[in-house]
Amino acid sequence: MNRKLKNSELDRKTVAEFKEAEKTPLIIILDNIRSLNNIGSVFRTADAFLVKKIYLCGITATPPHKDIQKTALGATETVDWEHVKETIDLVAKLQSENIKILSIEQAENATMLHDFNPESNQTYAVIFGNEVKGVQQEVVSASDSVIEIPQYGSKHSLNISVSTGVVVWDLFCKFKAH
Repeated sequence: MNRKLKNSELDRKTVAEFKEAEKTPLIIILDNIRSLNNIGSVFRTADAFLVKKIYLCGITATPPHKDIQKTALGATETVDWEHVKETIDLVAKLQSENIKILSIEQAENATMLHDFNPESNQTYAVIFGNEVKGVQQEVVSASDSVIEIPQYGSKHSLNISVSTGVVVWDLFCKFKAH
């Protein structure tokens, strides 16, 4: 029988335990995200996979906000975050710290997510763009690589929070395999 687990059986980390836990070598950058619910969902995904930090750039709203909190379910308390005005300035700063920048976008010469293999002992920052315009072109151009989520239906677009879940899960599994 496959009995569903109770919340008390899930071995969840406390905020303090989360802060002390070894993190996945992954940073999320949100480039001008409009939806507060999407922002909250990204926080939850970042919490689930022990992401190092989230950068909220440009018009991306910051906690505390009731609509972010509604979907984040407390993850804004566990995951480190910072607001930065210009995404392009953050990209240059992180690159100077030897962090590889990956724009998640549909672009010429993009590497399909399933073909991308992260290097061992390398931290990556993945950039997710605005719900309508995507990642800014100047940011895509400054990135070390562009990663595309392959899609086979008719829409060729995923919600930002879904894209984050797909990419973070894929990279998390690849890091664990190292």
